[in-house]
Amino acid sequence: MLDSTEIVEELAEIGRRFDARNWVLGTSGNFSAVISREPLRLLMTRSGLSKGVLTAEGMVEIDGSGAAVEPQSGRPSADALLHVEIARARGANSVLHTHSIWSTVLSDREAAAGGLAISGYEMLKGLEGVATHEHREWIPILENDQDMPRLSGRIRQLLAEHPACHAFLLRRHGLYTWGETLPQAVRHIEILEFLLEAVGRTGS
Repeated sequence: MLDSTEIVEELAEIGRRFDARNWVLGTSGNFSAVISREPLRLLMTRSGLSKGVLTAEGMVEIDGSGAAVEPQSGRPSADALLHVEIARARGANSVLHTHSIWSTVLSDREAAAGGLAISGYEMLKGLEGVATHEHREWIPILENDQDMPRLSGRIRQLLAEHPACHAFLLRRHGLYTWGETLPQAVRHIEILEFLLEAVGRTGS
């Protein structure tokens, strides 16, 4: 088991940073970090809280089904099962979800194409394993769904079909990305949000 106190502090700092960038306005967005693999346990933000003022009370431990390990500790985000699915499929130790303007707009604008291709930007080199601006990053887009077991199944299939992708978008909902560590996941959010805004502003 990892030190949950340290993770709480890191997630709270991430919440403040992302809130300041308008990436998690209101109660939007959710963050998680794996604290155990056997059995799978994640520390995750609770439902209905502002991410800009997170404390230990704003976190809940969830199991491999996305349910709170201790129900009295609070209700995890409705997206909990999606975090579990990504952690399993990618071996990720952190999953971050933002609701920025540009991720929302582009997830709708490019939905008919099934995804968004980004290439030619130097910032692509901030994504794990990418060494050149000539890299072509494909960000798949899925229709949003309030049926989380059904949506998590679609995400499982999407991640299997696109093993090289660093993220995906839910239509009119926002961006999901992940990392082997929390700092790597944060870096991916920062890189991807920059790229989405650049593409959105230039229309390219």
